[in-house]
Amino acid sequence: MWKQILPGLRMTLVLTVLTGLAYPGIVTPLCQVLFPRQANGSLVSLHGQVVGSNLIGQNFSKPGYFHPRPSAAGSDGYDASASSGSNLGPTSQKLVDRVKASADQFRKENPGYSEPIPADILTASGSGLDPHITPAAALAQAARVASARGVGVEQVKALVEQATEGRDLGMLGEPRVNVLALNMAMDQRFPLAR
Repeated sequence: MWKQILPGLRMTLVLTVLTGLAYPGIVTPLCQVLFPRQANGSLVSLHGQVVGSNLIGQNFSKPGYFHPRPSAAGSDGYDASASSGSNLGPTSQKLVDRVKASADQFRKENPGYSEPIPADILTASGSGLDPHITPAAALAQAARVASARGVGVEQVKALVEQATEGRDLGMLGEPRVNVLALNMAMDQRFPLAR
């Protein structure tokens, strides 16, 4: 019996030391030296205060801000400790109802927008915390944001274009807009009246 158990125990001990102690012990300091910003969560600061992360979506609901994708992370959404998708399939009535509610909310907030609503404004991402929206989703909200800030729509659209990130390495992924970065740029360029 021990002849069968001892090799398993030895492998468990060796793999625990390698993957639980040695690997993290080497990779963590290496990342702190080579990629300190990313290793610490890609935090975004404003006037010395952390306001968010480039990697984690957060909720913006005021008319003067671009709104992110809906979130299924946590009971109220945007809970980084409960990152997950809704796991609702295409035949789920709950998903259909949620998408209809999101569409109604979007139409209510953006009454001048008459084109088809971009899908990412209506659906949550796989993690429920995607910090990006498509350029089309940002442009669909431009008139509302411009009106709330008292600036021209073309000025807001130009800022959206400036904030649009291209494909990674020129071929991976889709063009996208980081909602936090865009809203911070809006505050800097066209501050809301207090």
